[in-house]
Amino acid sequence: MTNQFPSFIEKIRIAFENKELIKLTISNPHDKSSEMKSIIITIVELKTGFRLNFIYRYKTRDIAKNFGFEESLPLIEKALENEFYNADLFTNNETIHLITDKNGNGKMKTVAAVLAAPVTFSHDKKKEKIIETVGNVYLKELGITNANWELKREMTDKYRQINRYIELIGPVIKELSLPCGFHVADMGSGKGYLTFALYDYLVNNLGLATEITGVEQRTDLVTLSNEIAAKANFNNLHFIQGTIEKADIKKPDILIALHACDTATDDAIYKGITSGASLIVCAPCCHKQLRKEFNVTNELESILKHGILLERQAEIITDGVRAMIMEAYGYKTKVFEFISTEHTPKNLMITGRKVAEQKHSKESILENIGKIKHLYGIKEHYLERLLGASELKPR
Repeated sequence: MTNQFPSFIEKIRIAFENKELIKLTISNPHDKSSEMKSIIITIVELKTGFRLNFIYRYKTRDIAKNFGFEESLPLIEKALENEFYNADLFTNNETIHLITDKNGNGKMKTVAAVLAAPVTFSHDKKKEKIIETVGNVYLKELGITNANWELKREMTDKYRQINRYIELIGPVIKELSLPCGFHVADMGSGKGYLTFALYDYLVNNLGLATEITGVEQRTDLVTLSNEIAAKANFNNLHFIQGTIEKADIKKPDILIALHACDTATDDAIYKGITSGASLIVCAPCCHKQLRKEFNVTNELESILKHGILLERQAEIITDGVRAMIMEAYGYKTKVFEFISTEHTPKNLMITGRKVAEQKHSKESILENIGKIKHLYGIKEHYLERLLGASELKPR
């Protein structure tokens, strides 16, 4: 097989010289335990001329550096030869995917451009937005805007995700009857992008008196988030160190858990149900528990013998039963796409709003759950164990 790696590097050179390079992403590290997960490269126009902006994306932080083009190419080549397997080059004319092997040999696949808009190096394009960039200290501190409050090109996807999140959750919150000074718990708040945006929206857009607590296991992120909250004068936004399971927090009126891994989503839902939260919002991730429980001995066995189909079915059943259990405990649920799969494959969101009356009785919901468990040979969903719901055993 012909090594197409040199051709890919030449494609980068041409895209830069013609100012057609929109974005270059380098991903899939050789060492899966590496702290650095990807590199995102875009063109920026500085006073000294055009440069390539490198965003080195680590687990808990991003590091940005600007390089001239000639010094950038060796860095890109080194990364693809020694550190990463994949690269995706987005230009105004085409999208080129590169897959390399452990010896640095590459194979290219070229498709029509998916980003058809003309390349621009300014930040004055008007977009529909709920969260304003100008004057928003937390957006600058989180690296989404620059010192002039302009959106950074490499953070466009993150800014779009923030606005999409508020667009989805805002109308739901407006429907609730919440007390003055209601409490929101954001479990597993991470870098706090969405936590800050929600506080900004509730307090500054809707004028609501609210308190938000972000719970995060990593101490450095808790410290950083509290420092940013102080700089932004978000006086009722606080971050504490802890896990979803063990964090000691004030009873929440709204409980949020986005991309909590595996059964941590169930821990969050459990906290929301047992505290009587008016709203539970979760975006599950890493569905492992029920997949191990599957013991299919019926007609579905011939389908689920394929690993990828088993994995997808386990995700559907895991989240479907979660929604049903929430309904059994008095919540009206919705399951929908959070953000496009082009940004992340883990894009499902489940919301549960506490209601006075349910369409179906608790008994009928539990009976249906029992039948589903029997169909897949499931002994127990982890959320059942937390709730002590013995009536959910297979029937």
